[in-house]
Amino acid sequence: MLTQNKTNPSIGLMGFGAFGRLIARHLRSHCRLLAFDPALTADAAAGGIIAADPAEIAACDIVILAVPVAALSEAIATLRPHLRAGAIVVDVGSVKIGPAATMLAELPDNVEIVGTHPLFGPQSGRDGIAGLKIAICPIRGRSAWRIAAFLRRMLGLTVIMTTPEAHDREAAMVQGLTHLIAKILVRMEPLPRRMTTASFDLLMRATEMVRHDSPGVFMAIEQAHPHARPVRDRFFALAEEMRAHLDHSASNDIAPQLARAPQQALSPLVGESWRGG
Repeated sequence: MLTQNKTNPSIGLMGFGAFGRLIARHLRSHCRLLAFDPALTADAAAGGIIAADPAEIAACDIVILAVPVAALSEAIATLRPHLRAGAIVVDVGSVKIGPAATMLAELPDNVEIVGTHPLFGPQSGRDGIAGLKIAICPIRGRSAWRIAAFLRRMLGLTVIMTTPEAHDREAAMVQGLTHLIAKILVRMEPLPRRMTTASFDLLMRATEMVRHDSPGVFMAIEQAHPHARPVRDRFFALAEEMRAHLDHSASNDIAPQLARAPQQALSPLVGESWRGG
């Protein structure tokens, strides 16, 4: 059960984008599920999901803020007049320090607050989420542990209990580097797809998992994370250091050796097409 006294609670999804739909797919059999999104119509909310307005979302036992980090304050302002005492408000953003502070400051004192970060997305969770990880940050109240127990038992998720500070410190490297490298690789396309190694294929799989994330997700990871900038700066500094090392090695070691190598020693290594034949 998601709450202490109810086996079939109502859950309101504020936001029904790609991640909101992923949440709905796995929760709809466990609760009465309502969803609001400006683009959502009654016809679009299929599979037992009720299209609702913000007031109806706020009246639910659990309210999930499935909106971009930048839209969190606006969503809270819309819901705040209608939230009932004892409701549980949950966010699902990839950053935790800022949203935790925002929710504490802007939500009513009589609601409980749980910060979560599902460490997967629509691509990595498309074939099922059992065994995948989710970070949970207790912020206000005791509901975080009941939610964690439900996620473990009913959805098969691996739950990591943490704090917003500890989460952001680790996620700045885990997510920051993944998305940064993926963005650069996408900019380098077309990339080889035929003659590839197993390690390159894994790199491409990682890239594909985040390729279609919204620009807002990338900007939240890279700019809203308080620890992201130092990680990014260190990565680029080490990349520049490696480039300088390779340039130095090429000019001082490899090139002179090639210049001194007898042509006959090199000829078996040079294909006819390289020589214009």
